[in-house]
Amino acid sequence: MSAQVTYTSSTGEQVTYEGAAGESVMQIAMHHGLRGIIAECGGSMSCSTCHVFVDEDDLELLPPVSELEDEMLDTTAVDREPNSRLSCQLVLADGCWIHVTTPESQM
Repeated sequence: MSAQVTYTSSTGEQVTYEGAAGESVMQIAMHHGLRGIIAECGGSMSCSTCHVFVDEDDLELLPPVSELEDEMLDTTAVDREPNSRLSCQLVLADGCWIHVTTPESQM
């Protein structure tokens, strides 16, 4: 059971990592030491330093934005966009492969 995430930095560098189904986009990034996602709060949705932009085609593969996530997205260092999500809230299903872009800054 696995999932994959392709991370694109704000400068265009791309890397793809595999993780276990049930892991979040943030957890996979942290396991691989990805720069661009800080995740200060460790995934408790209280810091917004794991902000990512999800590829438009992949939004339907993810759970909807909760009310609390929506509020936290208003506190990101880089202005939110319609495809902004907190990567700690993006738990992946088996076989899921999504693409996200990290913002220029998380703080």
